Amino acid sequence: MTQNTYIPRPEPSEQDGCIILIGMAGCGKSTIGAALARHMNWAHMDSDHLIEAHYGTTLQQVADSMDKETFLDVESAVCRRINVRRTVISTGGSVVYRAAGMAHLKSLGPVVYLQVDLPVILERISRNPDRGLAIAPGQTVEDLYNERIALYETYADITVPCTTAGVQECVTAISGLLTELR
Repeated sequence: MTQNTYIPRPEPSEQDGCIILIGMAGCGKSTIGAALARHMNWAHMDSDHLIEAHYGTTLQQVADSMDKETFLDVESAVCRRINVRRTVISTGGSVVYRAAGMAHLKSLGPVVYLQVDLPVILERISRNPDRGLAIAPGQTVEDLYNERIALYETYADITVPCTTAGVQECVTAISGLLTELR
């Protein structure tokens, strides 16, 4: 019979923070986040997957089951419950719509905006139309892109241009900029 043992969490150090990735759907947050986590030997978390796990269905089905504002509230609530360290967190593209969620994420560590030009975003989204985009009726992806740019720039501690860069180039750029930030 095994006994449950409490393992105390060590005191946090300066290197125990998280890195939060923000940007449009299709900018590479999940792919780059996983590669960055491997590079740093950290964990990787995707907030979209947390929403899917909570509801037991795909993100697109969750988004389709509620209006945009309700979905944004759900996304923010899920993000405000994240309590991890040494983790690269890939967020949903719409997380920037709720200040409380972003304030919590910024308290966990630096926020990195993965900037990708609109034509590339449109092409990537067209390849995966069921990605769970939080979009209001009548709104276009271009509308969302234009609406969100200022929000991404406001919350970002670091902006990394990723339109033409490969995954490893983005990881290298993020690592270098984070070193400068510290």
